[in-house]
Amino acid sequence: MGKLPFELRKREILVKRDADTDPKFGKKPSDRSVDEVIGYGVVNIDKPEGPSSHQVSAYARNILRLKKAGHSGTLDPKVTGVLPVALGRATRITHSLLTAGKEYICLMRLHKELDEKTIRKIMNEFVGKIKQLPPIKSAVKRQERFRHIYYLEILEIDRKDVLFIVGSQAGTYIRKLCHDIGEKLGVGANMYELRRTKAGPFSEETLCILQDLKDAYHFYKEGDEKYLKKIIQPVEFAVEHLLKIWVLDTTVDSLCHGATLKVPGIAKLHEGIEPDMRVAVMTLKDELVMTAIAKLNSQKILKEEKGIAAKPDQVFMKPGTYPKIEKV
Repeated sequence: MGKLPFELRKREILVKRDADTDPKFGKKPSDRSVDEVIGYGVVNIDKPEGPSSHQVSAYARNILRLKKAGHSGTLDPKVTGVLPVALGRATRITHSLLTAGKEYICLMRLHKELDEKTIRKIMNEFVGKIKQLPPIKSAVKRQERFRHIYYLEILEIDRKDVLFIVGSQAGTYIRKLCHDIGEKLGVGANMYELRRTKAGPFSEETLCILQDLKDAYHFYKEGDEKYLKKIIQPVEFAVEHLLKIWVLDTTVDSLCHGATLKVPGIAKLHEGIEPDMRVAVMTLKDELVMTAIAKLNSQKILKEEKGIAAKPDQVFMKPGTYPKIEKV
């Protein structure tokens, strides 16, 4: 099977300066209590056919008795599969997931039977950069735009039915993709069934149904927290698709107040960071401090001793989690 762009990236970590982290401040995500995870985590719901994505998010919020929750990447009511639902303080992390690549398994129905060789040849032409006009009923302005199809693999052809798996750039309409394939084939086609199997780092491996979530919460209230802790991922899992910069303990609190990330505050970073790329800024305990927009590439950050490395995008860590360093 194909892989989304972030899954193909090298994840070599470049060390700028050796540094330790003080155990008195912050906490490894794996050490958070269940209460903390419920209010600051993400659950990967297997969206059923019928309800809207908003309704599924509301169901999860009500099950966990939270004031807010939000989903990433709307699925039509008839579409099933991966729907990350961010909980409590983690709700804003959906912004970083919206632009992540997606994967779907689609059943497309041709309006007339064709030979397999022709179908494979034409569908293969849709891999790469394509031009797509969003459907009439869509959340974006209806004008042609370019989208990338990272991979498209036919799994089975049965007369008029074509089952395929596709990895695509965020904002690609699979229903329209089927229509365009049908037009190119000269026989017409429509999307018959669709299931999302990946949304950024979230895949079918971590899925749970709403009933599982409800049962796990019930067991938690009865004193057994292991099921709920297994189902809810820490917020940090939602930035697994982003390259990362790790900062010194002494840098964290200023970032929590919205400061820009300067080169001297960095301990290590991933190779491959480029200007204008969204990155995740982490503590040395692997806690998410903020998402940021890089201003320097990895090699410059490694080499330079001063300058702005990244500007804040969304801050997640609460001020005061790490000590404030007074300027002398």
